[in-house]
Amino acid sequence: MQHNSSIRDHAVALLRQGMPNRAVAELLNVPRGTVGWWRHEDRKRRGEHYVQPTDCPRCTGREVDREAYAYLLGLYLGDGHIIAKARQNHLSVYCDEKWTGLIDAAEAAMRRVMPSPSTGRHQKKGCVEVKSYSRHWPCLFPQHGPGKKHDRRIALEPWQQEIVDAHPWEFIRGLIHSDGCRITNWTTRVVGGERKRYEYPRYFFTNKSDDIRQLCTDTLTAVGVEWTITARGSDPFNVSIARKGSVALMDAHIGAKY
Repeated sequence: MQHNSSIRDHAVALLRQGMPNRAVAELLNVPRGTVGWWRHEDRKRRGEHYVQPTDCPRCTGREVDREAYAYLLGLYLGDGHIIAKARQNHLSVYCDEKWTGLIDAAEAAMRRVMPSPSTGRHQKKGCVEVKSYSRHWPCLFPQHGPGKKHDRRIALEPWQQEIVDAHPWEFIRGLIHSDGCRITNWTTRVVGGERKRYEYPRYFFTNKSDDIRQLCTDTLTAVGVEWTITARGSDPFNVSIARKGSVALMDAHIGAKY
């Protein structure tokens, strides 16, 4: 569709005044893509170099929401990854589709850490991918790199460790919500000559990365939670929390997925 020059000139004037593309498009009843192209052409004619605005705490000095970041860091180390391409960066966290509360919490954490980027959900088979688009997610997660996390060294930067130390339970909650669970185990005991079934709750965190399991167990120890390592076959991938007092602590601060 062609638009006359007066509409284009009006749109460019509004854009130069600082009006967003969406507002100009709605006001003049012009597609947003057309308004965006007009803005691009106007900048090109004036020799203006466009810098994408950002609210990245690492690049702007803006104070990060430390509690939300600690939780999001746990999610990222478990089931998260960053896609970094020349024209597209995004942070993704995969959540089981039945844990609707977890999906809401993951999206809320992304928005609290960086409110400006577009954030959304994509339904996959059996799961929901929560995504946030920004070139600056690698600034906040310097653990990003090629290949799988368990094939490379994972270590926190001092500023990240400071946040984890200040909000350890949020970090643990993110780890459990991503690669952990709360289950009910059972066994049998002979009581008064009669064998009876005995049930007890237990938490697990399972991750193939030795470094990520170490971050988990170090933080558990710091908050007074006792843990053990159990093997899956010959591989010690499971952090187990089964002692009554430690499970009570986890229940008070973490709880089951929801």
